[in-house]
Amino acid sequence: MRTQLPVTLLEAVRYFSGPDECREFLARLRWSNGITCPRAKCGSKDVWFIRTRGIWRCKKCLRDFSVKVGTIFEDSPIPLTQWLPAVWMLTSSKKGVSSYHLARALGVTQKTAWFMLHRIRVAMKTKSFAGPLSGHVEVDESFVGGKAKFQHERKRSHRGRGPVGKAAVMALLERHGEIRAMPVPTIRRGTLQKQVRQHVKPGSTVYSDALPSYRGLEADYIHEVIDHSEAYVRGLVHTNGLENFWSLFKRGIYGTHHAVEPFHLDRYLDDATFRFNTRKLTDGARFARAVKDTVGRRLTYATLTGAETEVN
Repeated sequence: MRTQLPVTLLEAVRYFSGPDECREFLARLRWSNGITCPRAKCGSKDVWFIRTRGIWRCKKCLRDFSVKVGTIFEDSPIPLTQWLPAVWMLTSSKKGVSSYHLARALGVTQKTAWFMLHRIRVAMKTKSFAGPLSGHVEVDESFVGGKAKFQHERKRSHRGRGPVGKAAVMALLERHGEIRAMPVPTIRRGTLQKQVRQHVKPGSTVYSDALPSYRGLEADYIHEVIDHSEAYVRGLVHTNGLENFWSLFKRGIYGTHHAVEPFHLDRYLDDATFRFNTRKLTDGARFARAVKDTVGRRLTYATLTGAETEVN
C-alpha cells in the first residue's frame, strides 16, 4: 500500500490508475483507525472484505457497504479513477476549473462534469469555524455579475443592493490567517454589521473602506477606515488583502466560468476560500484534505437545481 501523496497532476492520474488504489487511498483517509461500518446506529469494526466485489460486509448488521457510502461519491456511476483526478484539478487550480474543461479532461458530458464540480465544492466548504476572527481583520464587500460599463445608467444603483444584475458578496480576512466569504442580500448597515459581529471577536481592529454601512462598528471594535477616493494605503490601514482575494475570485468567475447564477454563488465562494485558507499547503496535502472532507457531505441533483431544499 502506497502512503506517499502524489506531487503533480500527472502523478495523481498514475497514482489513481485503478479502482483498488483509489479504494485503498479513500479508505485510509476515512478510517485511519480501521474499517468501520458507516451505517447509522451500527459503527461496528467487525467487518470483512469481499474482494470480488470491492466492498465490505458488516458482521453485526449484515449489510454491505463500499468506501463511497456517506460521501459525495455515493450513488455516482462515475468511478473513483475519474472522481479523484477531478478533485485534484479543482483544488489545485487557483482560478477554478470549468465544467467544459473537466468534461474534456475526463471524457464525460458537460452536465456530468458540472454536477461533479458542485459536489466537490460541497466537500470544500468549511463545516464549522474554530472560533471568531481576531487581531487585525479586513472587511470588504463587492459585486459579482455583468460589467457595470455595459449597464444602462439607471440600472447602476438599486436601493442599497448594488447594480441590477449583480450579486452582493462580503468577505472578512484575518491578516496572516483565514478568510471567510459569503453572499449577502444587500450591502446595507444591518446586513454587513451583522456578519462582522458574527465572525469577528469584539475588541479586534477592523479595517474597512469608507462605505457608510460600516459606521457604528467603533462601538465594539477599533474601527479604521481607508477612503479609496483619497488613498489605498495609510500605514496598516488598508483592505489590500481582500482586494487581492476579490481580484483572483473574479478572474476565476469571468475568465474560467464566464457567468455564475446567484443561486450557486455560495459554492464558488466556498472553493475560492478553501484554496485561499490552504494556500500554504502543497497540492497533494490540499487534495488529501478535500478528499477527507467528502465524508458526511451529500448533494443531490434535485438540491443542486433547486427542486428540493439542501440539508446540511
